[in-house]
Amino acid sequence: MNDSGEGIFPAVCPLDCPDTCGLLVHKKNGKIVKVEGDPEHPVTRGAICNKVRHMAERLHHPERLMQPLRRVGRKGEGKFEEISWEEAIGEITDKYRELTAEYGSESILPYSFYGNMGVLSVEGMDRRFFNALGSSLLDQTICNSAGTTGWRATMGFNGGTSPEDTVNADVIIVWGGNIVSTNMHQVVLAEQARKRGAQVIVIDVHRNRTAQWADWFLPLYPGTDAALALGMMHILFRDGLTDTNFMDKYTVGYDELRQQAASYTPELVSSITGISAGDIEKLAKLYGEAHTSYIHIGNGLQHHDNGGMNVRSITCLPALTGQWLKTGGGASRSNGGYAAMNSRALERPDLRPNPRARRINMNRIGEALEMTEQPIKSLFVYCSNPLVVAPDAERVRAGFEREDLFTVVHDLFMTDTARYADIILPATATLENTDLYSSYWHHYIALQEPILSAPGQCKSNVEVFSLLGQAMEFDVEAFSQTEEDMIREALNYPRNPYLNGVSLERLQQERYVKLDMTPKQAFLDSLPTPSGKIELYSKSMELAGLPPLPTYTPLIEGYDGIRRPEPADAYPLMFISPPNHNFLNSTFSNVEKHQGLEKEPVLQIHPDDAAVRGITDGDDVTVFNGRGRVEIRAKVVDKMLPGTVISQGLWWEGKDRPQRSNVLTPDRLSDMGNGATFFSSTVEVKRR
Repeated sequence: MNDSGEGIFPAVCPLDCPDTCGLLVHKKNGKIVKVEGDPEHPVTRGAICNKVRHMAERLHHPERLMQPLRRVGRKGEGKFEEISWEEAIGEITDKYRELTAEYGSESILPYSFYGNMGVLSVEGMDRRFFNALGSSLLDQTICNSAGTTGWRATMGFNGGTSPEDTVNADVIIVWGGNIVSTNMHQVVLAEQARKRGAQVIVIDVHRNRTAQWADWFLPLYPGTDAALALGMMHILFRDGLTDTNFMDKYTVGYDELRQQAASYTPELVSSITGISAGDIEKLAKLYGEAHTSYIHIGNGLQHHDNGGMNVRSITCLPALTGQWLKTGGGASRSNGGYAAMNSRALERPDLRPNPRARRINMNRIGEALEMTEQPIKSLFVYCSNPLVVAPDAERVRAGFEREDLFTVVHDLFMTDTARYADIILPATATLENTDLYSSYWHHYIALQEPILSAPGQCKSNVEVFSLLGQAMEFDVEAFSQTEEDMIREALNYPRNPYLNGVSLERLQQERYVKLDMTPKQAFLDSLPTPSGKIELYSKSMELAGLPPLPTYTPLIEGYDGIRRPEPADAYPLMFISPPNHNFLNSTFSNVEKHQGLEKEPVLQIHPDDAAVRGITDGDDVTVFNGRGRVEIRAKVVDKMLPGTVISQGLWWEGKDRPQRSNVLTPDRLSDMGNGATFFSSTVEVKRR
C-alpha cells in the first residue's frame, strides 16, 4: 500500500447488506476521491447504492475520532480528555481485573453487532478476548434470529434459492422486504425476469420504493403475514394446485397442514390482514399456477411477536407446489449458511474458563442493566450504537447513565452511545483493515486489504483485542496471530463442502472466489432437519412448546386477529419504523450528504387517521405510548392501511432532531429465536 500514491484499488462494501458489492476505490494524495462499483464482480456488476458511493465523506469526516479519550464530565454530557493507548489499555485491564475479583468475570458484557461485516472484525479476536476473559455472553438477536429459527424449523439449513437463478421465475413475490433500498441487485435480477414476462408482487405494510416498483402491491396489517400464507395454502389445497408427488417424497406433515389450512378461508384471512378475499384468491392462483415461482422473504415481517411463525409459514409455500425442483423456484431469506466458516478456530471457545456463562439478550439490554443480582458492571460496545438501535430506548439510556457502569466504546465517531462511555477508543474503517467478507445473499467470498493507512491513533478490532488479550496475559498464540493466519483458519473448515477450493491465496489473486455450489444439486436428499425432509409439521417445535404447524397468533399490542384496535384504545395505531433509503440503521446518519438526501424524519399517517385527530400535512405532532414519546412532523399519505403509522430511519440525537423512534418500541422477545419485536408497537398521535 502506498498511502500517498494515486490509483484505483479493488475493495468490498462492508455494510450489513445482502449484496456485499465489489468496489473500485479511487485514491489521490492519500485520500479517497471516488467510490464506484466494480464491473468485474460476477453478481453486483458495477452497480452500487448512494450509501457506498459517498463512503469517502464518512471515512474522511472531520468528526472522526483520532485518539483515545477518558470521560471527565457527567455521563452523556460529552466531555472527555485525551489519553494515550497505553493509558487506555491499562485502565481497561485494571478495571477488568478489579471487577473480576469483586463481582466475577460475568459482570462484564460485550455489546456488538455487524456495523462492519468483516469476519475478523466481529467474529474473531473480539470473541477470543471475551472468551478468555470469561465475560457474560451476548445473544445477538436484534436482526434475524426469529426468521432464521422459523426457516430452519422448516428447511433445516440457512440457505435457499441462488440469486442468479431467480431470473427464471415466472412469479416473484417480495414479502416484507424493501429491496430497492436494501438488496438492489435482487431488483436487477427481478427486472431481468420481468423482461422475460415475470410478474413481481410485493406484500408489505407500506407502499415503499419496492412496492411502487412492483407490478402489484398488496398492503396488509402488520404481523398478519402467517394468516395470509395460510390463506394461500387453503386455496392451493382446495383447488388442487399442490404437487402431491413432491410432498410425498420431500416433506412430512402435509396432511396435517391441509387440515390446519382448511379453517383459513379467504373471508377470515381478509378480516385479519385487510386484503380483500378476491385479492387473496388471485394471489394464491397466480402463485399456484406459475411454472416457476420465487418468494423473497424480507427482514421486516420477523420483527413481530409472531415473527418466527410468519417466516416459517411462508417458507412452507414452495414445498406445496414443488418449486424447489425448478431452477429459480423456491424461496430465500438468507443464504449465509453456504459460506459458514470455522467459527471455533476464529472465536476459540476453548479459552473460556466458564463454558456455561450466562447469556444476555441484546434486545433486553435496558432490563439487563437494571439487574441487582449479579449486576452488569461493565459494557464494551463496538460495531453497534445501542442508544439508537436498541428497543425501549429510554430504559436503555437510563442504564447507560449509571455511574457505577464502566463503559468502553470503540467507534469511528462520537455516537449517542459513545457520549455515555468512560473510555472511548478510536476505530479504523474498512478500507484501513485486512478482513474477509462473505455474503448472506450471493455465493462469493472477497478479501479486503488496506487501501488507506489508519488515521491518527485509530486501531482495528483485531488490534484492540490483541492488545487487551496480551495485557491480560491470556494465551500468547491466540492473541498474536496475524489477520492472514486467522483467515486461513476461518477457511479451513472441511465440514462445509461449499468452501471447497476457497483459500487466502486464491482470494489475493482473484479478488472474488465463488463457493463450490455442487452440493446444492442434491440438497433436498439430505436436509439437516430431524426427518431429513422439509418439515411442514415440526416435532422439534412441538417439543419446544411451539405450534408444530404454521398458525396465526395475534400480536400482543394492536390487532386481535379479526379487527383493528377500537378508537377508544389508549394506543390505537400500529407503529412501524423500517429503514430509510440513505442510512443503514444509524450508520451514515451523521453524514451531511445523507442527512440532506433524507431531509428530516417524518411520521407517515393515513388521511383517515389524520382527519380523526385534526392533523394536516406538515403539522408538528407527538407520537407517544407508555414507553416514551417522539416529536416529529406529520406527512399525510395513503401508503399504508388505516391504523398504521410509519417513521423511516434511525436518526441520532441532536438539537434540531426529535427523540429516537426506538423510545416507542418494545423489548419483548419474538415467538422463537428470542428476536426483536420492533414492529409490534402501538402508539397514539396528537397534534402539538
